[in-house]
Amino acid sequence: METFDVVVVGAGPVGLTLAIDLSRRGVRTLLVERDPVTKPWPKMDRSNARTMEFYRRMGIADEVRKLGYPPDASMDVFIVTRLSDTPLAHLRYPSVAECRAKIASCVDGSEPLEPYQLVSQNKLEPLLKEVAEATPNLTVRYACELTDFEQDERGVSALMSQDGLKRSVRCSYLVGCDGGTSTVRKRLGIKLEGQGGIRATRQIFFRSEQLYELIPIGKGRHYYVADQQASAFVVQGDRKEFTLNSALPEGADIEQEVRKRVGFEFDFHLINVSDWKLHLLLAERYRERRVLLAGDAVHLVIPTGGLGMNTGVGDALDLSWKLAGTIAGWAGPALLDSYEWERRKVGARNVKASGWAAAGMGMWRALWRPEVNQDSPAGSQLRAEIGRTADLHHRRVHEMVGVELGYSYHGSKIIVSEAHDDSDWDTTRYTPHARPGVRLPHMWLKDGRAVQDVIGSGYTLLDLSGGADVRVIEQSFCELGAPLQILRLDEPRLRDVYEQPLLLLRPDMHVAWRGSSCDQGAAGLVRLVTGHGDAAYGATKPGTREIAE
Repeated sequence: METFDVVVVGAGPVGLTLAIDLSRRGVRTLLVERDPVTKPWPKMDRSNARTMEFYRRMGIADEVRKLGYPPDASMDVFIVTRLSDTPLAHLRYPSVAECRAKIASCVDGSEPLEPYQLVSQNKLEPLLKEVAEATPNLTVRYACELTDFEQDERGVSALMSQDGLKRSVRCSYLVGCDGGTSTVRKRLGIKLEGQGGIRATRQIFFRSEQLYELIPIGKGRHYYVADQQASAFVVQGDRKEFTLNSALPEGADIEQEVRKRVGFEFDFHLINVSDWKLHLLLAERYRERRVLLAGDAVHLVIPTGGLGMNTGVGDALDLSWKLAGTIAGWAGPALLDSYEWERRKVGARNVKASGWAAAGMGMWRALWRPEVNQDSPAGSQLRAEIGRTADLHHRRVHEMVGVELGYSYHGSKIIVSEAHDDSDWDTTRYTPHARPGVRLPHMWLKDGRAVQDVIGSGYTLLDLSGGADVRVIEQSFCELGAPLQILRLDEPRLRDVYEQPLLLLRPDMHVAWRGSSCDQGAAGLVRLVTGHGDAAYGATKPGTREIAE
């Protein structure tokens, strides 16, 4: 029987990202995928800024960008009756190049280190697969299906089927990243809660060498059609592939329906038509002892705002270092326990945000009447009303920066939370701060490097004080065997934004603690942030965050 530390089931972007990061942390990992190849059709089409920061940490951000929209391509969004007609609304958004220019000049932490990137799943997955197959400690098997598993106090026994042959595998932990119909979740009897089957729609995938250049109303990434079927064109990364999502009935003439919504003649090749349903669902649990879940297996959202895959990548990067620490032996039980608490909190918030964004789009779609296409005063008035409503409310779909960058693990048992209540966060605004629980805001150093780029893959004690005595905290990490980097920087601007001279960062670059000194009670702090807990650990009055015995 083969043995691994972790078996990851499902090789979508979430499973691939998790398996790569686990293996780079020295975890012997098996990644299995029941399909023989990566997904041939687009699904997700946007890696948000936080996901691109993660991919930068993994060293693949530039490769991801090569597969998608070039930096100067338009990111605008249009509300239309047809691609040939005057837009009802035109929402302007900065290109990646424009975002980069803004990031380069930002000195207050309000911008991410990386802009978002439009890249379709059928392009992203092959890259991640290539990286996975070249990663030490990682075994990748496609056309290999998990058929059953059992767990006990020491590990998980899994049964696989590959090429008609049965394989038995033993592992310490198993993670289901196997999508909305997750075999792993169903086998555990974990239920999804919320709104399922909200609406059925169809994805029409086609290729055209001409269409993007022929669109007369302006270049963009999304064109939402004011029709009864809630249609929307998505321009994929190479601007040669397109999807039309539309609630077309069975038996519809697909090619004719595409042409009807374009409004002018063009050549195209229909590649695939698939049916799917919109959900707002969250799993009641993310873990059952030694079996865990991530990605669409635990949260299903309406793709408004691009919160599906991106939330899943956040799951993967929260879980990977906690599993690695548990397997290496330095983590206490609360570390892995915190995965469900932290990520389910984010999952619940993002399901809510997705529904809120979809409701915004629904406000203008609800105004549709047949006369929208009529050359009449009534038609003109209706188009103007739809345009005004879309300009106001459709922005929800594309402006959820607070959800992407401002989420917090405030209240987690491995975070020294401050008195300020960060248990919820703004949806459309991001205000940079470094209170424990949040992602460390991006800042430029005096030499031009980004602070994120000089932070290692383990815990980091960021010392902006000019030379604090950190020997006790360093010794405490050493005694546990947990990785720690002491990073001393003479950067007053960072201190202005982060507000304290000392910050203890987790391997995922979320702030675990900050304060002005750590000469007392450091052992308790280290035990708490590594999951061992410490009832004696406390803090002085809010704001100073000094460690007290």
